[in-house]
Amino acid sequence: MKNIFFRLSMLLCLLLSHAFIARAQHPVKIACIGSSYTYAEGTANREKNAYPAQLQTMLSDKYEVKNFGVAGAGILKAGHLPYWKTTAYKDALQYAADLVVIEPGIADTQSPDNQGLQQYAIDLKDLISSFRVANPDARIVLLLTIPADMPDSSAVTEKPIRQQVLQKIQQTAYETGTEVVNVDMLLSKESMMPDRVHISPLGTAIITRRLYEVVQQPVQKGFDIFPKLNYNKTYASFYGYKMATFTFNNRECKVVQPHRVMPGQPWIWRARFWGHEPQTDIALLERGYHVVYCDASELFGNKEAISLWNKYYDLLHKNGLAKKAAMEGMSRGGIYVYNWAAANPDKVSSVYVDNPVLDLLSWPGGTGTHKRAPAEWAQFKADYGFTTDEAALQFKGSPLYNIPAIVKGGYPMLHVVGDADDLVPVAENTAPFEKAVKAAGGDITVIHKPGMGHHPHSLPNPKPIVDFILTAAGHKTNFAAIATPGVEYRSAAGWSDGKDWWGQNEDINNLLEAAQPLDILMLGNSITQGTGGHRHFVTSKPGFAVFDSLYHGHSWESAGISGDRTQHVLWRVQHGSYVKAAPKVLVLTIGVNNFDDDSAPEIAAGIKESYQWLVKNMPKTKVILLGPLPAGLTADHYKRIKYQQVQAVLAKTAPEESRNLVKKLAAAMILDNGDLNPKYYRNDGIHLAKEGYAAWAAVIGPAVLGALK
Repeated sequence: MKNIFFRLSMLLCLLLSHAFIARAQHPVKIACIGSSYTYAEGTANREKNAYPAQLQTMLSDKYEVKNFGVAGAGILKAGHLPYWKTTAYKDALQYAADLVVIEPGIADTQSPDNQGLQQYAIDLKDLISSFRVANPDARIVLLLTIPADMPDSSAVTEKPIRQQVLQKIQQTAYETGTEVVNVDMLLSKESMMPDRVHISPLGTAIITRRLYEVVQQPVQKGFDIFPKLNYNKTYASFYGYKMATFTFNNRECKVVQPHRVMPGQPWIWRARFWGHEPQTDIALLERGYHVVYCDASELFGNKEAISLWNKYYDLLHKNGLAKKAAMEGMSRGGIYVYNWAAANPDKVSSVYVDNPVLDLLSWPGGTGTHKRAPAEWAQFKADYGFTTDEAALQFKGSPLYNIPAIVKGGYPMLHVVGDADDLVPVAENTAPFEKAVKAAGGDITVIHKPGMGHHPHSLPNPKPIVDFILTAAGHKTNFAAIATPGVEYRSAAGWSDGKDWWGQNEDINNLLEAAQPLDILMLGNSITQGTGGHRHFVTSKPGFAVFDSLYHGHSWESAGISGDRTQHVLWRVQHGSYVKAAPKVLVLTIGVNNFDDDSAPEIAAGIKESYQWLVKNMPKTKVILLGPLPAGLTADHYKRIKYQQVQAVLAKTAPEESRNLVKKLAAAMILDNGDLNPKYYRNDGIHLAKEGYAAWAAVIGPAVLGALK
């Protein structure tokens, strides 16, 4: 009997072990639910460029992503094409995903009255509930409807989506405790929605990267600050997030909590004008940041304001928020932010200010180009104890006069300014502040909005602001180093009509398969594509003649694809025929297309990922690392500055031969006055003319040919 029990117990253990292994090997299932945007109606090569497909290519095999989108489907059960009645919906429920991304679409935006909108919210709640029934442990994310606008049609317009449907989705997220991701504000460029309704592959790539962050976002489980704040609180929705309002030291205070708290409990502190232009706050809430506020108006950053904020900081930090906060101040909020930061340099991770007041004598004092603001000037004098204008005009307590204490904090600073701001003139505030900070060794970046006044604040797409804050805290995802296929599809990229990135990639792989053995391979973006090689779908090959002459007698090929970034090259070498081709020499020239979106360290990291992968997986290939070629027409152009920064990072670890070639290229391409040689470059300061290809070939030729001997 004991032997039978022993055998049964062993069998049970074995079964449990197999079950555990099966669960451990089970990929995380992600279901993408939605309408035309998820299905990718109107998107070129939608099977590969829809965001569920792109997301799968970015994630490892530990994840399985499926597209359950239906073009034209809506949330309303009584709508024109209810998602509820589709086969995709039934399949999605049966799939029982671990993560469900619901994109409500725009099919239901023409609700005739408020009753229709109420039913929209009810049906959306039911949809969320149905997936929670299918998998009680499922994580559910609402992807905010992407506003579309067709001026020649009353069927799809931006106004009802923004003012009605988006609000219903956000309120539903609040009431159901569902995560919400706003991709609307990320799709601000015309190239992302060329017909103002459907999303291009460039737009779906933006959505994909944001969802990648959502999937990979870490979470601090069990943290809830609200019970720890022992005050009478009222709760409300802040764009879908739970917000507590309470009185602290006789001042109104607010705390908004994210749905998934990032480990370490980071936070951003809004100084003034709560809820105004909230796009940065919303984006950080999505990423696990708390957003807080303590009303200190109208104290103009005086000792009373600093004392109040010191106490509020102690309250929040004592109850679990991070030691350092990201500070945010709009207009006069800049005074509050910088005065508190100067007094608390070890408690600040970064400072973002927007059209900031940095000299109270400029505003409200009116000592510059703008006239005095009487009411605010009187309040300022009372706050600082001045009884006469003469005494007040000697005031040196503004941030502009406290640069050493501010720079001492070591935190990075970002200013967003309207160059035509006549209320808080840049010339009297940010410009002298920036100059003094840089002279003192501080870290400051200024984003200028040409022709813009004091309003509107912020940016329609807050990505540069959000990236700045995340980078300062070490929270930003470096997409430049994450292998990703490209999405370019436009024939203006120098391709035959109808051939997109995938067609170019396939053509290259076919050529590499047929070219064995291969002596030389040029790998990169449009600049490399211009060398031509023997590509079938490239219409412009300005560098072919010079490189074909240089490589005469050797087999060579060009693997450049217009628009490629570091992450695209990384994906290509990992999934293409490069290892099989095993060229004797490979020239890697990449990075310039990352300049607008990624920092220099990020770009350098992406370049290194490809270089190291090539060296490891192609040991018989001599890899010549060039990184980006010189760019930016003048020495002070932002592309030239980014080029120099990237090369400076690469130089720390690049082989000596690569460093020497980079120096020789710079010397050959850049004139003594710092300008790019106009004979070598096109007007964009990036692409090469025929003479530029000759100069490039002259520099790298000896190294390439020498490696073949």
